[in-house]
Amino acid sequence: MFVSYKWLQDYVDLSGITPEELAEKITKSGIEVEGVETLNEGIKGVVIGYVVQREQHPNADKLNKCLVDVGEEAPIQIICGAPNVAQGQKVAVAKVGAVLPGNFKIKRAKLRGEESNGMICSLQELGMEGKIVPKEYAEGIFVFPGDAEVGTDAIGALNRDDSILELGLTPNRSDCLSMLGVAYEVAAILGREVKLPEVRLESSSEMASDYIDIKVEAKEDNPLYVAKVIRNVKIAPSPLWMQTRLMAAGIRPHNNVVDITNYILLEYGQPLHAFDYDRLGSKEIVVRRATEGETMVTLDDVKRTLSADHLVISNGKEPVALAGVMGGANSEVSSETTTVLLESAYFSGAAVRKASKDHGLRSEASARFEKGVDPNRVRVSGDRAAYLMAKYADGEVLGGSVEADTLTVEPAVVSITLEKINRVLGTELSMNVIEDIFSRLQFDTNTEEDTITVTVPTRRGDIRIEEDLIEEVARLYGYDNIPKTLPEGSSTPGHLTGYQQKRRVVRHFLEGAGLYQAVTYSLTSEERVAQYALENGEAIRLAMPMSEDRSMLRLSIVPQLLEVLKYNSARQNENFGVYETGAVFLANKGVELPEEREHLAAAITGVWHSHSWQGEKKPVDFYVLKGILEGLFNKLGVSSQINYVQAKMDGMHPGRTAEILLNGAKIGFVGQVHPTVQKNFDLKDTFVFELSLKAVLEASVEPLHYNAIPRFPSITRDIALVAEKETASGQLKEIIAEAGGKLLKDVQVFDLYEGDRMEAGKKSIAFSLKYEDPEKTLTDEEVTKVHEKVLEALKEKARAVLRG
Repeated sequence: MFVSYKWLQDYVDLSGITPEELAEKITKSGIEVEGVETLNEGIKGVVIGYVVQREQHPNADKLNKCLVDVGEEAPIQIICGAPNVAQGQKVAVAKVGAVLPGNFKIKRAKLRGEESNGMICSLQELGMEGKIVPKEYAEGIFVFPGDAEVGTDAIGALNRDDSILELGLTPNRSDCLSMLGVAYEVAAILGREVKLPEVRLESSSEMASDYIDIKVEAKEDNPLYVAKVIRNVKIAPSPLWMQTRLMAAGIRPHNNVVDITNYILLEYGQPLHAFDYDRLGSKEIVVRRATEGETMVTLDDVKRTLSADHLVISNGKEPVALAGVMGGANSEVSSETTTVLLESAYFSGAAVRKASKDHGLRSEASARFEKGVDPNRVRVSGDRAAYLMAKYADGEVLGGSVEADTLTVEPAVVSITLEKINRVLGTELSMNVIEDIFSRLQFDTNTEEDTITVTVPTRRGDIRIEEDLIEEVARLYGYDNIPKTLPEGSSTPGHLTGYQQKRRVVRHFLEGAGLYQAVTYSLTSEERVAQYALENGEAIRLAMPMSEDRSMLRLSIVPQLLEVLKYNSARQNENFGVYETGAVFLANKGVELPEEREHLAAAITGVWHSHSWQGEKKPVDFYVLKGILEGLFNKLGVSSQINYVQAKMDGMHPGRTAEILLNGAKIGFVGQVHPTVQKNFDLKDTFVFELSLKAVLEASVEPLHYNAIPRFPSITRDIALVAEKETASGQLKEIIAEAGGKLLKDVQVFDLYEGDRMEAGKKSIAFSLKYEDPEKTLTDEEVTKVHEKVLEALKEKARAVLRG
C-alpha cells in the first residue's frame, strides 16, 4: 500500500511530525514501512509556463520553436520536440539552472542553430513512470488545466512535493488497504482525531428505482449489492489533484468517472464499478454464477470463458462484469457516456479469488475483496462517489439507492481481564491505560471491575479473540516499553550434535575439493526412481503429484545430480562438479510414513584442472573422484575401515565401477556413468558416487594416536608381481600388509602392465613396500626375512610370483 503523506493530512493532523518520523512510529506499532520515497528529491527550478507562441523550427521537421511565459519580465525561447506542444498551453518548464531527476542540469543550448533557454517537460522527465502517466500525455508533454498560475512551482501543482510511505501489510491487516484505514491507525498512534471525508448528496426528485432493478441469485457470494444512478454526467479529465493522488498510488488516470471510482477504492478500501447505463442493455442487474462455458469480453479486450465457479454481474441476459475483478467491455464508460450506474457491493472473498486466479486477473479491487472489505462502508463509499461525480462530472444523482441486502454482520465483541493482559505482556498497566488505548483505536468499551468488554468495529475484521486485544495493547503501548526479563532457572546452551558436526565437515571438505553444493527435488519420475538405488526398497508414489515427472519419492540422489550437470553443460558450463547431502525414502510395510535415509552423492565431468601456460590439462577420471572420497574418509577417520571392490551395476560403466565397503558391508558405489547414459544426458565422461552418509558418520572411530617422527631411516623395496588378471590389487595389498607385520609401514601400487609380452590371462602389477622400525636402524637381513615372508604369502594365497 502506497500512502501519500500530503493526502493523509486530509484525515489526520500530522503537524510536528516528518514522514520519516511517522514511518518509524508506524513500524514500531506493528506495520512495517518498507520505505519512504520523496517524490521531488533532487528536482528544482521547474515552473508552470504559458506557451505564447509556437512555430515550426526552421531547420528541423520534428522540432518546435516556442515562446514561453514563465512569469518573468519577458518570455523565453525554448526548442521543444514534443509532438503535442501547442500555443495557449500551460506546461511544466525547467528553466536554465534547473535540476531534473538523475541530476540532469538544464543549460542554455543551441539546437539546429536556434537558442533554447530551458526545457518543456513531460511527466516522465519529472520522475513519473510511464505506466501511470495519462494516455493522452504518454508520448508528449503534460498540459496543466487552464486555471494553473503561470510562474508558480510546477512540482507543487503536480503534488510531487510529497513523500510516499510504502506499507508492507500482512494479510490480516487489510483495513490498512485504504487511506481511511491508515488514518485510523496513525490517529491511534499519535493520539489524534480522524476527520472523515465530506459527503453532501443533493438528490434529484427522480428515483434510482425507476431506472434499475437489482436481483441477486448467488446470495452467499453477494449478500449486499447497492446501485446508484447519476444522470447527465460530462466525461472529462478529473481534477489535477485527484489525478496526481492516483498517480502517486501507482494508478493511471482515465477520466473523471473512472478516476472517482479508483479514488474511492484508495480512500475507503471499497472497490466500485461504473457502468454506462445506456449500454447496459436492460433495466435490471442480475448477480449470479456463470453458466459453464459462458463467455464475456473484459475491459482489457480479452475474451474469457467462464465456469460455474465464477460470479458475474449480468443484465439479465449476458455478463457485463466479472464480479469484484474486472468490468466488461460491453458496458464500459466512454467519452459518450451520459448516465452512470454506480455499483457498490460486498462480494465473498472466495468467489473473487477463484475468478481472479482462474483468469490471471490480479487487480486492486480483487486484492481487497479477497482479504475482506468493511461491510459498513459499502453504502457510504457509494454515496461519496456519487457526491464527487455530481461535483466533478456535473452529474445529477437520482434519489435513493437500489439494494439487494441479505447481509447480517455484527461487530465482534471480545472480553478480557486486566490480569490476563498484564500476565501475558509482563506489565503492570492500569485499567485507565487499557481504556485509553482502545479509545484511541475508536473501539467501544465497557468495563466491569477487572474485565473490559470491547466492541470491535467491522473495519477491523482481524480482531476476534482475547489474544488479538492483547496484541493491540502491546503495539500501541509500545513494544519498547514492555519490561525486559531474563529467563530464570537452569538452561542448556545450544550446540551441534556429533552427527551434525561431522555433516558440516563433509560439506566443508567437498566444497574445499572444488565441488558445488546442489539441492535437488526429492521427487522424481517412475522411470528414474529405481536408477542407482543402493537399497532394494519399494518406491513410494505421491497421492496427488504435481506432474508425472515429480510423482515418486526418490531412492537415489545421482539421477538428480546428472540433471544438474546436463542443465549446466547445455549452458556451456562443461567443467563442473556437484555434491548433495539429502534424504532418500523407503517404504515401511505397515507404517504410513516412509523411512528416510541420508545419503551423500557427487557427480563430476569435464576437465579437472588446466594450466594453459604449462600446457597441462587433466580430464576427470575414476581416480580423481576416488581420491576425493579417500580424502573425505581420511578426514572422518574411517579410511582404515574402507575397501573398494570391483562391481557391475545398471547405469554404470562395467569396467570402471567399484562398491564401497565399510568394515565389509556395502555402503555405496563409485565409478563412471555408462556411456549410453552419458549420451542420453549429452555429457562427456562423467563420474559419480553415492553412499550412505548415516553409515559413515555413525561408524566407530578409534581415538586419535600420535606417533613420534621416525629417528631411524626406512628401507624401500619394489616388487613386480605376475598374477591372474581377475586378482584385484586390493586383495594383493591386503596379503602384503598382513604378512609384512609391524615392520611394514606402507604399501602402494605404482605400475600395472597387461601388454602383449604377458602370458594370456596374466598381468604384471608393481608395489612399493616401505619397512621401518621406530626403535632402531633395520639391517638388510631383517628386511629380507620379512620380505621373503611377504613373497611366500603372495604365492600361497594369490598365486602371485615375482616377475622374471
